[in-house]
Amino acid sequence: MDTKKVAKIFKALSNQNRLELYLKIAKAHEASFETGCECFVSDIIESLNIGAPTISHHIKELANAELIYTEKRGKFLICRVNEDLVTEVSKLLSLQSSWE
Repeated sequence: MDTKKVAKIFKALSNQNRLELYLKIAKAHEASFETGCECFVSDIIESLNIGAPTISHHIKELANAELIYTEKRGKFLICRVNEDLVTEVSKLLSLQSSWE
């Protein structure tokens, strides 16, 4: 993973509201394995004190950093954590991989 990509990931997570949103998506994503449900953004919006347009902007930033995948189903937006990227960043932070 190159330094430019790593910087983009950390920049996306450096905003407190965006980090909180990402953690809620990750928690819902993890729970979906147990329940078979998916992470609908409409469910997350209710738990945050942020307006829908701001959440939409934050979701776009997380998706641009490839931290999440989004999928539109009718009028609903579904978010999924990019597990491969999480694994890659985790290895990087634990110094298990080399820099390119």
